[in-house]
Amino acid sequence: MTRADEAGRDGDALLERILRAPVYDVAVETPLDPAPLLSERLGNRVWIKREDLQPVFSFKIRGAYNRIRSLTEAERKAGVVAASAGNHAQGVALASSRLGVESRIVMPRTTPQIKVDAVRRFGGEAILEGDGYDEAAALARRLRDEEGRVFVHPYDDLDVIAGQGTVAMEILRQHRGMLDAIFVPVGGGGLVAGIVAYVKRISPSTKVIGVEPEDAACLAAALAAGERVDVGPVGLFADGVAVRQVGERPWDVLRTAIDEVVTVGIDEICAAIRDVFDDTRSIAEPAGALAVAGLKRWVAREGARGATLVAIDSGANMNFDRLRHVAERAEIGEEREALLAVTIPERPGAFRALCRGLGDHGVTEFNYRYGEASAAHVFVGVALTGGASEREQVMDGLRAEGFEVVDMTGNELAKLHVRFMVGGRADRANERLFRFEFPERPGALARFLDAVGGRWNISLFHYRNHGAAYGRVLAGLEVPPEAAEELDRFLEDLGYVWVEETGNAAAALFLG
Repeated sequence: MTRADEAGRDGDALLERILRAPVYDVAVETPLDPAPLLSERLGNRVWIKREDLQPVFSFKIRGAYNRIRSLTEAERKAGVVAASAGNHAQGVALASSRLGVESRIVMPRTTPQIKVDAVRRFGGEAILEGDGYDEAAALARRLRDEEGRVFVHPYDDLDVIAGQGTVAMEILRQHRGMLDAIFVPVGGGGLVAGIVAYVKRISPSTKVIGVEPEDAACLAAALAAGERVDVGPVGLFADGVAVRQVGERPWDVLRTAIDEVVTVGIDEICAAIRDVFDDTRSIAEPAGALAVAGLKRWVAREGARGATLVAIDSGANMNFDRLRHVAERAEIGEEREALLAVTIPERPGAFRALCRGLGDHGVTEFNYRYGEASAAHVFVGVALTGGASEREQVMDGLRAEGFEVVDMTGNELAKLHVRFMVGGRADRANERLFRFEFPERPGALARFLDAVGGRWNISLFHYRNHGAAYGRVLAGLEVPPEAAEELDRFLEDLGYVWVEETGNAAAALFLG
């Protein structure tokens, strides 16, 4: 039997599992809603599959219930265990409760309290362990071995994949006409594998396009390499899809059947959250809006017009505190705001000339810091209505007034830290700048400072937390040349996501 024959046989078996999945004992058939505002703006017919309307506000209830429903009587008596930071945990808790199965769910200590409370409200026992999924999963597997429980994997299980595949069954039933493409958020691959398994046998001309964050693109990396790869530490903004390696069983489906994968940035995700809100008056979590962001990126790349496109809104488990960060970044993601660094001469009339250069554009932000005797640096936000081309026009207008201009719109350091700390410069010998992300829980900041500050002098420090599970820090460390190798070893062993920003233009202009 050839690999193609084997894949076809496995695909038929998975299709049968999807058709037989009894998910509606607990899940609901969610609507396929039109998105008129987004459709008009993009020149395509856009529909949003509203999985945020499930009882646990996410599609995860489908796969969790289908897996637990398949347990033998002896396995049900033994109970189940799972590891999750949110949506899968809630799905397992509710599914187990409905079926009379005891569930223990291990969640990282960084999990927002709203999700821990939801698991307990749905009838699960929430156990907090570790700073991330890997540590929580290790304890869950120990409980499986010690207590004889069944481990319910969030994506690497055929029954879970089949349960998620019922989303595709509903989409094709709800939209009778031709569908050009379905955009699916990708984490470990369970949802997109279920979608692919169903769509490619029922409507093979419909494209299935996965969408991943640029900083957590494990499926894109696997497709490029031809095999599953561990992409290492991943970005955590879209925490629902922050997975280092695509699942083994999803990969068996996706390696030959998915049409393509699109990757998007944080600003695009934030803009998509607002797009979903504008059309539905609902707030998607970052992973929930991921497919809309990918749809927009694909339309812009392909120049598509008149196509019928579906994006899956996969969940709405959003912490309210994170909305501030989303609002800050959505304008940039939609190219409705430009962030510029403008150098002006220190002389009377310079600010008036700067305003002339900006013309009639609205100013959203204005930060000034004296730079040196002859020049100053201004961090300015400018409202746009015409996207990137208008941003170029604004920069040309400023240059016409004789100003040096640097575009900071795509500069992560500028957007995350510098715009909030313009106001101090210092010339420090041997200073190196780093951005860090570390698990956010009581005492975490103090422990971070103990780890970093115990070896090198901290010359600059800026900390931000947006209600997420991870805090973000910009730190300046004074590192003598002879200690460079020691620092490299320290960073490698630290275990946090980090990026060196020593040569970043925003830092050079505003932090000195």
